[in-house]
Amino acid sequence: MPSHFSVSALPAHVRAFALVAVTAAATTAVVLPVATAQSPQPAPQMVVGLPDFTNLVQQVGPGVVNVEAEVGGKVAAARSAQDDEDQIPEFFRRFFGPDLPFPGGPGTPGGPGPDAGRGVSLGTGFIISPDGYVLTNHHVVDGADQVTVRLSDRREFKAKVVGSDEQSDVALLKIAATGLPALRLGDSNQLKPGQWAVAIGSPFGLDHSVTAGIISAVGRANPYADQRYVPFIQTDVAINRGNSGGPLLNTRGEVVGINSQIFSNSGGYMGVSFAIPIDIAMSAVKQLKATGKVQRGQIGVRVQAITAENAAGLKLPDSRGALVADVEPGSPAAKAGIEPMDVIRSFNGAPINDSSDLPPLVGAQAPGTRAALGVFREGRTLNLTVTLGQLDEAQANANAPGMPGKAGPAAGRNPLGLVGQPLDADDRRQLGLAANEGVGIASVEGLAARRAGLQPGDVVLQVGRTKVGSPGELDRALAGAKPGQTMMLLVRRGNASQFVAVTPREGAAR
Repeated sequence: MPSHFSVSALPAHVRAFALVAVTAAATTAVVLPVATAQSPQPAPQMVVGLPDFTNLVQQVGPGVVNVEAEVGGKVAAARSAQDDEDQIPEFFRRFFGPDLPFPGGPGTPGGPGPDAGRGVSLGTGFIISPDGYVLTNHHVVDGADQVTVRLSDRREFKAKVVGSDEQSDVALLKIAATGLPALRLGDSNQLKPGQWAVAIGSPFGLDHSVTAGIISAVGRANPYADQRYVPFIQTDVAINRGNSGGPLLNTRGEVVGINSQIFSNSGGYMGVSFAIPIDIAMSAVKQLKATGKVQRGQIGVRVQAITAENAAGLKLPDSRGALVADVEPGSPAAKAGIEPMDVIRSFNGAPINDSSDLPPLVGAQAPGTRAALGVFREGRTLNLTVTLGQLDEAQANANAPGMPGKAGPAAGRNPLGLVGQPLDADDRRQLGLAANEGVGIASVEGLAARRAGLQPGDVVLQVGRTKVGSPGELDRALAGAKPGQTMMLLVRRGNASQFVAVTPREGAAR
């Protein structure tokens, strides 16, 4: 190419391309990058619409307190034994905080001293009034020689136990302080599964730890402890040692429950925790303030859940209600005309869907209250009025004794394959039975009876509404049993009576 090359000598379409190329090259040659000092921009929010509990915790946190209960030898040993129950596969646990040995106690330098066997259990509580009333669990302070409450501002007060109730697991404390940040109380009756819930407490002694989750269920019965009068709130909020007595909150920051127990086979949180509804707790608080103890109504019946087979045997339209297995002689229920095999379907107009629904409704009423019962009996509904008696707490917490262990002469054959044996006076005295009441089961030969759970040592009190007191009476009462026909047997095991439905099958070995 000649050295005097000119763009103007090129054809038009080539000349246009050459001009662009030359311009771009010129631009590239003269434009240099310039460094600029700019502030880094925050990353965009990628997750939106989730709840933020920071404001709730800031507002509510000051009303949550630490509770330290100083316990002595026997109580400390009992709590240690409770914590060692890990071999039980599944159960409700009530948790304390770490047990801390006192100076001079076992496991500390110097060996056992005057405080040997003593310890401090850590729990949580919350302020319910500005003048110093604090709510926590009964099991946190039970048996304590001294209770200390530490506020969020680190002030400490010796607390007086105003009253404590084992059945509801509620304890009311009082500290000498005023102007305290009391928490607002909500309505636990408005809770529904799926709602958010927040817990604040001191798990493992870690002050003011916050966890959140949802309400999993309401009105949950506790089948592993004798707390028939508490319809628990079940949540998936993480609860561990030291959370006991702390508040369960709704998204308004209102207390709807007291964290009390977890369901665990490992000793730690497994996604299922339980709280006492705040309305149940405050009902107890009212009585604890007035008298230092809680009184509950009772009607004097033992009830059981209704299975589909029970419903068929009782000719119920559905399996709703509480099946009356036993009526205490002379009790309010007996005076009102309630009988074993009745089904209580309502209490003061409130429906009874399960047997566990009845005790909390009855227990919430004061002794002497008149209540209306809707009862299903032999295909018809009865409206009965009962005047509530007072629950005997010692009796409510008593353990069931064992069955009589001795065998007697066996006799009789019947369509269910139950071999009866007579009871003597000592047997009946141990079981709290009247003379000529009940017949023991020596062996169970029928397949249907075995499948229904009957076993040697059980005592049959009734077949349907017919009472039996000897092997002969048992055989006669069962003589009419036909394949496919459900027989209702009232059976005593320990001191508990329960109806058992047995349905012999066509062609089966009884």
